Amino acid sequence: MSGDVRQFTVAPDDDGIRLDRWFKRHLPEASFNLVSRWARTGQLRVDGARAQPGDRLSAGQTLRVPPAEPAKPDAPARPKRERIALSEDQIDFARSMVIHQDAQAIVLNKPPGLATQGGTKTTEHVDGLLDALQFDSEGRPKLVHRLDKDTSGALLIARSARAAAYFAKSFSGRTARKVYWALVAGVPDIADGLIDLPIAKQPGTGGEKMHVSEHEGQPSRSRYRVIERAGNRAAWVELQPLTGRTHQLRVHMAAIGHPIVGDGKYGGLDAFLTGGISRKMHLHARRIRIDHPDGGRVDVTAELPEHFADSMATMGFDLSLGDRPLEDEGPAPTRAEEKARAKAHAKTIRKDRKGERRARGSTPAEPAAARRDPARGGSAPKRGPAAGGPASRRGPAPSGAAPGRRPPSKPRTPR
Repeated sequence: MSGDVRQFTVAPDDDGIRLDRWFKRHLPEASFNLVSRWARTGQLRVDGARAQPGDRLSAGQTLRVPPAEPAKPDAPARPKRERIALSEDQIDFARSMVIHQDAQAIVLNKPPGLATQGGTKTTEHVDGLLDALQFDSEGRPKLVHRLDKDTSGALLIARSARAAAYFAKSFSGRTARKVYWALVAGVPDIADGLIDLPIAKQPGTGGEKMHVSEHEGQPSRSRYRVIERAGNRAAWVELQPLTGRTHQLRVHMAAIGHPIVGDGKYGGLDAFLTGGISRKMHLHARRIRIDHPDGGRVDVTAELPEHFADSMATMGFDLSLGDRPLEDEGPAPTRAEEKARAKAHAKTIRKDRKGERRARGSTPAEPAAARRDPARGGSAPKRGPAAGGPASRRGPAPSGAAPGRRPPSKPRTPR
Protein backbone atom coordinates (compact mmCIF):
# COMPACT_ATOMS: atom_id res chain seq x y z
CA MET A 1 0.00 0.00 0.00
CA SER A 2 1.26 3.47 -0.82
CA GLY A 3 0.26 4.65 2.69
CA ASP A 4 2.78 2.22 4.18
CA VAL A 5 5.72 3.80 2.41
CA ARG A 6 8.17 5.14 4.99
CA GLN A 7 10.06 8.43 4.85
CA PHE A 8 13.10 9.42 6.88
CA THR A 9 15.13 12.61 7.11
CA VAL A 10 18.90 12.14 7.16
CA ALA A 11 20.21 13.40 10.51
CA PRO A 12 23.40 15.51 10.87
CA ASP A 13 25.15 12.53 12.49
CA ASP A 14 24.58 10.55 9.28
CA ASP A 15 25.99 13.18 6.91
CA GLY A 16 28.29 11.48 4.40
CA ILE A 17 27.33 7.91 5.32
CA ARG A 18 26.75 5.32 2.59
CA LEU A 19 23.10 4.37 2.04
CA ASP A 20 23.70 0.69 2.84
CA ARG A 21 25.46 1.69 6.06
CA TRP A 22 22.47 3.90 6.96
CA PHE A 23 20.21 0.84 6.74
CA LYS A 24 22.61 -1.20 8.85
CA ARG A 25 22.57 1.54 11.47
CA HIS A 26 18.84 2.43 11.50
CA LEU A 27 16.96 -0.46 9.87
CA PRO A 28 19.12 -3.54 10.52
CA GLU A 29 16.19 -5.83 9.72
CA ALA A 30 16.52 -4.79 6.03
CA SER A 31 19.23 -7.05 4.61
CA PHE A 32 21.71 -5.85 1.98
CA ASN A 33 20.03 -8.09 -0.61
CA LEU A 34 16.66 -6.51 0.15
CA VAL A 35 18.06 -2.98 -0.07
CA SER A 36 19.72 -3.87 -3.40
CA ARG A 37 16.40 -5.22 -4.73
CA TRP A 38 14.60 -2.04 -3.70
CA ALA A 39 17.27 -0.02 -5.51
CA ARG A 40 17.06 -2.15 -8.71
CA THR A 41 13.28 -1.81 -8.88
CA GLY A 42 13.32 1.94 -8.25
CA GLN A 43 11.52 1.73 -4.91
CA LEU A 44 14.41 3.28 -2.98
CA ARG A 45 14.67 7.04 -3.49
CA VAL A 46 16.57 9.99 -2.05
CA ASP A 47 14.93 13.40 -2.54
CA GLY A 48 12.73 11.75 -5.17
CA ALA A 49 15.63 10.36 -7.26
CA ARG A 50 16.51 6.69 -7.59
CA ALA A 51 19.30 5.68 -5.25
CA GLN A 52 21.92 2.94 -5.06
CA PRO A 53 23.31 1.21 -1.94
CA GLY A 54 26.73 2.84 -2.41
CA ASP A 55 25.41 6.41 -2.67
CA ARG A 56 26.40 8.79 0.12
CA LEU A 57 23.74 10.72 2.01
CA SER A 58 23.73 14.36 3.09
CA ALA A 59 22.08 15.77 6.19
CA GLY A 60 18.55 16.97 5.51
CA GLN A 61 17.86 14.69 2.55
CA THR A 62 14.60 12.74 2.49
CA LEU A 63 14.89 8.98 2.16
CA ARG A 64 11.89 7.07 0.77
CA VAL A 65 11.79 3.43 1.89
CA PRO A 66 9.25 0.77 0.79
CA PRO A 67 6.97 -0.86 3.36
CA ALA A 68 8.58 -3.34 5.71
CA GLU A 69 8.25 -6.90 4.48
CA PRO A 70 6.60 -9.28 6.96
CA ALA A 71 8.99 -11.71 8.57
CA LYS A 72 8.67 -15.35 7.59
CA PRO A 73 7.03 -17.29 10.44
CA ASP A 74 9.62 -20.06 10.37
CA ALA A 75 12.63 -17.75 10.11
CA PRO A 76 14.74 -17.94 13.29
CA ALA A 77 15.54 -14.66 15.01
CA ARG A 78 19.05 -13.40 14.32
CA PRO A 79 21.06 -13.78 17.53
CA LYS A 80 22.55 -10.61 18.95
CA ARG A 81 26.31 -10.54 19.20
CA GLU A 82 27.34 -10.04 22.78
CA ARG A 83 30.48 -8.13 23.57
CA ILE A 84 32.98 -9.84 25.78
CA ALA A 85 34.00 -7.79 28.81
CA LEU A 86 37.61 -6.66 28.63
CA SER A 87 40.11 -7.51 31.31
CA GLU A 88 42.09 -4.85 33.16
CA ASP A 89 45.20 -5.82 31.17
CA GLN A 90 43.34 -5.41 27.88
CA ILE A 91 42.01 -2.01 28.92
CA ASP A 92 45.48 -0.85 29.98
CA PHE A 93 46.98 -2.14 26.72
CA ALA A 94 44.35 -0.39 24.58
CA ARG A 95 44.86 2.92 26.36
CA SER A 96 48.64 2.63 26.19
CA MET A 97 48.37 2.85 22.38
CA VAL A 98 46.65 6.28 22.44
CA ILE A 99 48.89 9.09 21.15
CA HIS A 100 46.16 11.66 20.43
CA GLN A 101 42.68 12.25 21.82
CA ASP A 102 40.09 14.99 21.34
CA ALA A 103 36.30 15.26 21.28
CA GLN A 104 35.95 13.61 17.85
CA ALA A 105 39.10 11.55 17.22
CA ILE A 106 41.57 9.17 18.78
CA VAL A 107 44.84 8.18 17.13
CA LEU A 108 46.60 4.99 18.17
CA ASN A 109 50.17 3.89 17.59
CA LYS A 110 49.30 0.32 16.60
CA PRO A 111 52.07 -2.20 17.30
CA PRO A 112 53.09 -4.77 14.66
CA GLY A 113 51.37 -8.13 14.99
CA LEU A 114 48.01 -6.71 16.14
CA ALA A 115 45.22 -6.96 13.54
CA THR A 116 42.89 -4.01 13.01
CA GLN A 117 39.79 -6.21 12.69
CA GLY A 118 38.96 -9.82 13.48
CA GLY A 119 38.78 -12.67 11.01
CA THR A 120 39.39 -16.40 10.71
CA LYS A 121 41.44 -17.46 13.73
CA THR A 122 42.01 -13.79 14.66
CA THR A 123 40.64 -13.06 18.13
CA GLU A 124 42.97 -10.27 19.25
CA HIS A 125 42.41 -7.06 17.28
CA VAL A 126 41.92 -3.30 17.67
CA ASP A 127 38.19 -3.51 16.97
CA GLY A 128 37.76 -5.82 19.94
CA LEU A 129 39.48 -3.31 22.23
CA LEU A 130 37.44 -0.23 21.32
CA ASP A 131 35.19 -0.47 24.40
CA ALA A 132 38.26 0.49 26.43
CA LEU A 133 38.53 3.75 24.45
CA GLN A 134 35.01 5.05 24.97
CA PHE A 135 36.13 7.29 27.85
CA ASP A 136 33.47 10.02 28.32
CA SER A 137 31.75 9.53 24.94
CA GLU A 138 28.18 8.24 24.72
CA GLY A 139 28.85 5.73 21.95
CA ARG A 140 31.51 3.18 21.14
CA PRO A 141 34.42 4.45 19.00
CA LYS A 142 34.47 3.38 15.34
CA LEU A 143 37.21 2.31 12.94
CA VAL A 144 37.44 4.48 9.81
CA HIS A 145 40.45 2.86 8.08
CA ARG A 146 42.83 -0.01 8.72
CA LEU A 147 46.46 -1.07 8.79
CA ASP A 148 47.79 -4.50 7.89
CA LYS A 149 48.42 -6.75 10.87
CA ASP A 150 52.21 -6.52 10.56
CA THR A 151 52.25 -2.79 9.76
CA SER A 152 52.69 -0.49 12.74
CA GLY A 153 51.85 3.15 13.30
CA ALA A 154 49.16 5.82 13.29
CA LEU A 155 45.59 4.49 13.19
CA LEU A 156 42.64 6.92 13.33
CA ILE A 157 39.54 6.09 15.39
CA ALA A 158 36.30 8.16 15.29
CA ARG A 159 34.54 8.88 18.58
CA SER A 160 31.05 9.47 17.13
CA ALA A 161 28.93 8.49 14.14
CA ARG A 162 29.22 12.05 12.81
CA ALA A 163 33.00 11.98 13.03
CA ALA A 164 33.13 8.53 11.39
CA ALA A 165 31.07 9.75 8.42
CA TYR A 166 33.21 12.90 8.12
CA PHE A 167 36.51 11.01 8.22
CA ALA A 168 35.19 8.38 5.78
CA LYS A 169 34.35 11.16 3.33
CA SER A 170 37.90 12.55 3.69
CA PHE A 171 39.45 9.17 2.95
CA SER A 172 37.19 8.53 -0.06
CA GLY A 173 37.84 12.06 -1.34
CA ARG A 174 41.62 11.59 -1.00
CA THR A 175 42.02 14.68 1.20
CA ALA A 176 43.53 12.68 4.06
CA ARG A 177 47.32 12.31 3.89
CA LYS A 178 49.26 9.31 5.17
CA VAL A 179 53.05 9.12 5.31
CA TYR A 180 54.81 5.80 5.84
CA TRP A 181 58.43 4.95 6.60
CA ALA A 182 59.87 1.73 5.24
CA LEU A 183 63.18 -0.07 5.08
CA VAL A 184 63.59 -1.70 1.65
CA ALA A 185 66.07 -4.19 0.26
CA GLY A 186 68.53 -2.57 -2.14
CA VAL A 187 68.40 1.04 -3.32
CA PRO A 188 66.03 2.32 -6.04
CA ASP A 189 67.86 3.88 -8.99
CA ILE A 190 65.42 6.78 -8.91
CA ALA A 191 65.54 8.67 -5.63
CA ASP A 192 62.17 10.40 -5.89
CA GLY A 193 59.32 9.14 -8.04
CA LEU A 194 55.83 7.84 -8.61
CA ILE A 195 54.84 4.18 -9.04
CA ASP A 196 51.75 3.78 -11.21
CA LEU A 197 50.86 0.09 -11.42
CA PRO A 198 47.31 -1.36 -11.35
CA ILE A 199 46.67 -3.94 -8.63
CA ALA A 200 44.23 -6.86 -8.53
CA LYS A 201 43.56 -9.88 -6.33
CA GLN A 202 45.84 -12.73 -7.26
CA PRO A 203 43.81 -15.74 -8.50
CA GLY A 204 43.98 -18.83 -6.34
CA THR A 205 44.76 -16.98 -3.11
CA GLY A 206 41.20 -16.30 -1.99
CA GLY A 207 41.87 -12.58 -2.06
CA GLU A 208 44.63 -12.91 0.53
CA LYS A 209 47.31 -11.76 -1.89
CA MET A 210 47.44 -9.00 -4.50
CA HIS A 211 49.49 -8.66 -7.67
CA VAL A 212 50.16 -6.24 -10.52
CA SER A 213 47.73 -6.78 -13.39
CA GLU A 214 47.70 -4.44 -16.38
CA HIS A 215 44.27 -5.55 -17.60
CA GLU A 216 42.35 -6.55 -14.45
CA GLY A 217 43.90 -4.32 -11.81
CA GLN A 218 42.48 -1.15 -10.32
CA PRO A 219 44.48 2.07 -10.80
CA SER A 220 47.02 2.32 -7.99
CA ARG A 221 49.59 5.04 -7.41
CA SER A 222 52.26 5.41 -4.74
CA ARG A 223 54.79 8.19 -4.27
CA TYR A 224 58.18 7.39 -2.78
CA ARG A 225 61.36 9.21 -1.74
CA VAL A 226 64.70 7.74 -0.69
CA ILE A 227 65.66 9.42 2.59
CA GLU A 228 68.96 7.65 3.24
CA ARG A 229 70.85 4.60 2.01
CA ALA A 230 73.13 1.99 3.58
CA GLY A 231 75.50 1.44 0.66
CA ASN A 232 73.71 -0.74 -1.88
CA ARG A 233 72.34 -3.03 0.80
CA ALA A 234 69.19 -1.19 1.89
CA ALA A 235 67.39 2.15 1.83
CA TRP A 236 65.16 4.07 4.16
CA VAL A 237 62.23 5.43 2.14
CA GLU A 238 59.22 7.64 2.68
CA LEU A 239 56.02 6.34 1.06
CA GLN A 240 52.71 8.06 0.38
CA PRO A 241 49.79 6.03 -1.03
CA LEU A 242 47.78 8.18 -3.43
CA THR A 243 45.13 5.46 -3.74
CA GLY A 244 43.96 2.98 -1.11
CA ARG A 245 44.35 -0.54 -2.47
CA THR A 246 44.96 -3.58 -0.28
CA HIS A 247 48.71 -4.12 0.37
CA GLN A 248 49.42 -1.34 -2.14
CA LEU A 249 52.78 -0.13 -0.81
CA ARG A 250 54.04 -3.68 -0.31
CA VAL A 251 53.06 -4.76 -3.83
CA HIS A 252 54.46 -1.62 -5.47
CA MET A 253 57.86 -1.77 -3.77
CA ALA A 254 58.24 -5.46 -4.58
CA ALA A 255 57.19 -4.76 -8.18
CA ILE A 256 60.08 -2.33 -8.73
CA GLY A 257 62.53 -4.83 -7.27
CA HIS A 258 62.89 -3.37 -3.75
CA PRO A 259 60.60 -5.27 -1.36
CA ILE A 260 60.00 -4.00 2.14
CA VAL A 261 62.33 -5.71 4.60
CA GLY A 262 60.49 -8.50 6.42
CA ASP A 263 57.74 -8.80 3.79
CA GLY A 264 58.28 -12.40 2.71
CA LYS A 265 54.76 -12.54 1.28
CA TYR A 266 55.66 -10.24 -1.61
CA GLY A 267 59.44 -10.17 -1.55
CA GLY A 268 60.32 -13.80 -0.83
CA LEU A 269 63.85 -14.42 0.42
CA ASP A 270 64.99 -11.08 -1.03
CA ALA A 271 62.99 -9.31 1.68
CA PHE A 272 65.25 -10.51 4.50
CA LEU A 273 68.61 -9.04 5.47
CA THR A 274 71.40 -10.57 7.50
CA GLY A 275 73.56 -8.86 10.11
CA GLY A 276 71.10 -8.73 13.00
CA ILE A 277 68.24 -7.07 11.09
CA SER A 278 64.84 -8.21 12.42
CA ARG A 279 62.72 -10.46 10.22
CA LYS A 280 59.59 -8.48 11.19
CA MET A 281 57.90 -6.13 8.74
CA HIS A 282 59.62 -2.75 8.43
CA LEU A 283 56.61 -0.69 7.34
CA HIS A 284 55.36 2.03 9.69
CA ALA A 285 52.54 4.58 9.35
CA ARG A 286 54.61 7.53 10.51
CA ARG A 287 52.10 10.35 10.12
CA ILE A 288 48.41 10.93 9.47
CA ARG A 289 46.91 14.31 8.65
CA ILE A 290 43.18 14.74 8.12
CA ASP A 291 40.69 17.59 8.38
CA HIS A 292 38.82 17.69 11.71
CA PRO A 293 34.98 17.69 11.84
CA ASP A 294 35.04 20.73 14.15
CA GLY A 295 37.57 22.67 12.07
CA GLY A 296 41.35 22.56 11.89
CA ARG A 297 43.19 19.28 11.44
CA VAL A 298 44.25 16.13 13.17
CA ASP A 299 47.99 15.87 12.47
CA VAL A 300 49.83 13.16 14.42
CA THR A 301 53.15 11.33 14.11
CA ALA A 302 53.82 7.89 15.60
CA GLU A 303 57.15 6.70 16.98
CA LEU A 304 58.82 3.62 15.48
CA PRO A 305 58.35 0.20 17.10
CA GLU A 306 61.38 -1.28 18.84
CA HIS A 307 62.47 -3.68 16.07
CA PHE A 308 62.30 -0.93 13.40
CA ALA A 309 64.21 1.56 15.57
CA ASP A 310 66.90 -1.06 16.27
CA SER A 311 67.31 -1.77 12.54
CA MET A 312 67.63 1.95 11.80
CA ALA A 313 70.33 2.26 14.45
CA THR A 314 72.16 -0.81 13.09
CA MET A 315 72.12 0.73 9.60
CA GLY A 316 73.39 4.03 10.99
CA PHE A 317 70.44 6.09 9.73
CA ASP A 318 69.86 9.59 11.13
CA LEU A 319 66.19 9.84 12.20
CA SER A 320 66.33 13.64 12.08
CA LEU A 321 66.38 13.40 8.26
CA GLY A 322 63.01 11.69 8.04
CA ASP A 323 60.20 14.16 8.66
CA ARG A 324 59.67 16.92 6.13
CA PRO A 325 56.67 19.16 5.36
CA LEU A 326 54.05 17.86 2.97
CA GLU A 327 53.82 19.67 -0.36
CA ASP A 328 50.49 21.25 0.52
CA GLU A 329 51.45 22.13 4.10
CA GLY A 330 49.42 25.14 5.16
CA PRO A 331 46.37 26.26 7.12
CA ALA A 332 43.35 23.98 7.31
CA PRO A 333 40.59 24.72 4.78
CA THR A 334 37.52 26.73 5.79
CA ARG A 335 34.01 25.26 5.69
CA ALA A 336 33.29 27.11 2.43
CA GLU A 337 36.49 25.70 0.86
CA GLU A 338 35.56 22.20 2.02
CA LYS A 339 32.11 22.47 0.42
CA ALA A 340 33.57 23.74 -2.86
CA ARG A 341 36.13 20.93 -2.89
CA ALA A 342 33.46 18.30 -2.17
CA LYS A 343 31.33 19.67 -5.01
CA ALA A 344 34.26 19.54 -7.42
CA HIS A 345 35.13 16.00 -6.32
CA ALA A 346 31.54 14.81 -6.90
CA LYS A 347 31.59 16.38 -10.36
CA THR A 348 34.84 14.55 -11.19
CA ILE A 349 33.36 11.21 -10.07
CA ARG A 350 30.29 11.75 -12.27
CA LYS A 351 32.53 12.51 -15.25
CA ASP A 352 34.65 9.41 -14.62
CA ARG A 353 31.56 7.20 -14.40
CA LYS A 354 30.18 8.67 -17.61
CA GLY A 355 33.51 7.96 -19.33
CA GLU A 356 33.51 4.37 -18.05
CA ARG A 357 30.03 3.79 -19.49
CA ARG A 358 31.13 5.11 -22.88
CA ALA A 359 34.22 2.92 -22.85
CA ARG A 360 32.35 -0.33 -22.23
CA GLY A 361 32.82 -2.83 -24.99
CA SER A 362 35.97 -1.15 -26.30
CA THR A 363 39.50 -2.54 -25.96
CA PRO A 364 41.12 -1.09 -22.83
CA ALA A 365 44.14 1.08 -23.41
CA GLU A 366 47.47 -0.05 -21.98
CA PRO A 367 47.83 1.75 -18.60
CA ALA A 368 50.96 3.60 -17.56
CA ALA A 369 53.30 1.35 -15.59
CA ALA A 370 55.60 3.50 -13.52
CA ARG A 371 56.83 6.96 -14.29
CA ARG A 372 58.74 9.93 -13.01
CA ASP A 373 56.75 12.37 -10.97
CA PRO A 374 57.06 15.73 -12.78
CA ALA A 375 55.92 17.59 -9.67
CA ARG A 376 58.84 16.21 -7.66
CA GLY A 377 61.59 15.88 -10.23
CA GLY A 378 61.82 12.08 -10.14
CA SER A 379 61.75 9.65 -13.04
CA ALA A 380 60.43 6.20 -13.77
CA PRO A 381 61.44 3.39 -11.40
CA LYS A 382 62.44 0.15 -13.04
CA ARG A 383 59.83 -2.56 -13.31
CA GLY A 384 61.02 -5.93 -12.24
CA PRO A 385 59.63 -9.35 -13.16
CA ALA A 386 56.91 -9.00 -10.53
CA ALA A 387 55.49 -6.06 -12.42
CA GLY A 388 54.72 -8.25 -15.38
CA GLY A 389 56.75 -6.41 -17.97
CA PRO A 390 60.03 -4.74 -18.91
CA ALA A 391 61.29 -1.46 -17.51
CA SER A 392 59.38 1.62 -18.59
CA ARG A 393 61.16 4.96 -18.45
CA ARG A 394 59.88 8.30 -19.58
CA GLY A 395 61.64 11.62 -19.67
CA PRO A 396 60.10 15.02 -18.96
CA ALA A 397 57.40 16.13 -21.35
CA PRO A 398 58.12 19.10 -23.65
CA SER A 399 56.58 22.39 -22.62
CA GLY A 400 52.85 22.35 -23.30
CA ALA A 401 52.70 18.58 -23.86
CA ALA A 402 51.20 16.04 -21.48
CA PRO A 403 53.76 13.82 -19.66
CA GLY A 404 54.38 10.57 -21.49
CA ARG A 405 52.98 11.85 -24.81
CA ARG A 406 54.78 12.95 -27.95
CA PRO A 407 54.49 16.63 -28.82
CA PRO A 408 52.28 17.40 -31.82
CA SER A 409 54.13 17.45 -35.12
CA LYS A 410 54.57 20.75 -36.93
CA PRO A 411 52.08 21.43 -39.71
CA ARG A 412 53.50 20.87 -43.13
CA THR A 413 54.00 23.83 -45.42
CA PRO A 414 52.01 23.46 -48.66
CA ARG A 415 54.19 23.11 -51.72
